[in-house]
Amino acid sequence: MFQKILIANRGEIACRVIRACREMGIQSVAIYSQADAASRHVLLADEAICVGEATNTDSYLNLPNVLAAVEATGADAVHPGYGYFSERDRFAEALASLGVKFIGPNVAAIRAMGDKASAKQAAIVSECPVVPGSSGVVENEQDACKIADEIGYPVLLKAVAGGGGRGIRRVDNAEELGRQWKTAQAEALASFGNDEMLVERCVVEPRHVEIQILADEHGNCLYLGERECSIQNLRHQKIVEEAPCAVLDETTRRKMGEAAVRVAKEVGYTNAGTVEFLLDAHGEFYFLEMNTRIQVEHPVTEQITGLDLVQWQIRIANGEPLTMTQADIALRGHSIEARITAQDPDNDFRPGTGLITRWDAPGFGGVRMDTHCYAGFTVSPFYDPMLAKLIVTGHDRAHALRILTAALDEFHVEGVPTNIPFLRRLVRHPDYISGDVSTAFVPRFLDEQVVNA
Repeated sequence: MFQKILIANRGEIACRVIRACREMGIQSVAIYSQADAASRHVLLADEAICVGEATNTDSYLNLPNVLAAVEATGADAVHPGYGYFSERDRFAEALASLGVKFIGPNVAAIRAMGDKASAKQAAIVSECPVVPGSSGVVENEQDACKIADEIGYPVLLKAVAGGGGRGIRRVDNAEELGRQWKTAQAEALASFGNDEMLVERCVVEPRHVEIQILADEHGNCLYLGERECSIQNLRHQKIVEEAPCAVLDETTRRKMGEAAVRVAKEVGYTNAGTVEFLLDAHGEFYFLEMNTRIQVEHPVTEQITGLDLVQWQIRIANGEPLTMTQADIALRGHSIEARITAQDPDNDFRPGTGLITRWDAPGFGGVRMDTHCYAGFTVSPFYDPMLAKLIVTGHDRAHALRILTAALDEFHVEGVPTNIPFLRRLVRHPDYISGDVSTAFVPRFLDEQVVNA
């Protein structure tokens, strides 16, 4: 087993990986920026090393500095968490050149699934349903118009290198396409350094359902059920996730899971990954993309399967085979995760910063909290505004919702704005309670809030 793992990340996911290392008897190394010196992940780790000044580019995304930290601490493996270097093939290659194990998929799989065009092609080859649209990169606006006319409006313009909800534009008619094409390309170039685009039919008001997979380095690949991720803000960023999906029947779950496994095997995938799908009102599902890393929302899968996904990431990277078969995977109960962020949802989700003067988090049966924050911690303007993940688990969805409602009512943070009041209202909405949701739920919910204000 690895002797020392460096966590190339910050915040709650760094804390999560450090705790997994501690349970496995592995030394952990935290990296931090000057602005993060007092973050909980720095306090929890066995060692900590500063990798630069406050901004991401000067620290967590400073490749030479992070690699220097790996060498200076003698780490024999690196866990990238999510974001940052987690899906950067250059980082995995650089670690390999140092003889250090990257706890994630192989470089070829990262490249194949990081490019939306090649990912879609892998889905097609593996006979996984895909949304009608371009089979590869669309070269110009004229070709985009032609494809849109063939498949019908509305369509989505999608950045090939996109992720996290960025680089996506909905187009409802031919008149809009020219303007949106230029805007989408400019955004893609600014965000990802790549302005290549795809065109796909827009599946109207779908559910966003994803399958968690685990694949070892011995040819075994399993699916661990699904997560419902339809509750997203106006930028397609997830707010509330749950497992299992309230409307998925066993037949569709099996078909979706088997499709996810086929896609993963097509690209020789290893370690933990997530295959994302759109589920329409008729129960048909379509491949969306694959995230080649651990997901923010992985705890809800852990809660209903009893598997520690981060520990399995480490074990797989160490060459261990999976010790369970697909028949061993059983889903028990229902789990919901609410992302607690330093944002003001009533003001276009504008992020807030400052000193947390009060942090009263709930702590009772059925509640799990993943966080790096505490009273006295300063929320910096340089990083993602997520403060914590509130995870609740009940014996069924109604029970989990009751726990979530109580937990949110007991959660009090002062000093920075948070989305907690917004979440309290959201989880009490009749449509959310009934499970009648789609990716259009939050925009409608926000409109209702304005009308009723």
